Amino acid sequence: MGKGEFAARKLKADRRRFRWKDPSYKRRMLELDKKADPLEGSPQARAIVLEKVGMEAKQPNSAIRKCVRVQIVKNGRQVTAFAPGEGAIGFIDEHDEVIIEGIGGSKGGPKGDIPGVRYKVVKVNGVSLNELIKGRKEKPTR
Repeated sequence: MGKGEFAARKLKADRRRFRWKDPSYKRRMLELDKKADPLEGSPQARAIVLEKVGMEAKQPNSAIRKCVRVQIVKNGRQVTAFAPGEGAIGFIDEHDEVIIEGIGGSKGGPKGDIPGVRYKVVKVNGVSLNELIKGRKEKPTR
């Protein structure tokens, strides 16, 4: 470690170089998490429903969580999205256009007892899923 009067340049250069040894810095600078993310860093994405699936909840819970397999429009990737709310799956049909967003787990991961499901359905054919469940709006027929 230099202690000379003009050692600041060397100290700064070393700090800059050794930052790359820090895994979190390296991941952030190379945007690795964004590249691996199916939504490509955006908060929401349009997707087409491929099929309805039931996911079994993790222990100690026992339930079949209603989910949908969707294909994201912008990059063609397939993910599983949760349909939140009682009877919500009834408003979602195959080939519907849905908007999905993160489910809100820690570090962008799954939430609660649904294994491997990181996204939830927010809108169906441009209408809020929450409004459909509450009966305030009807799903448009195409």
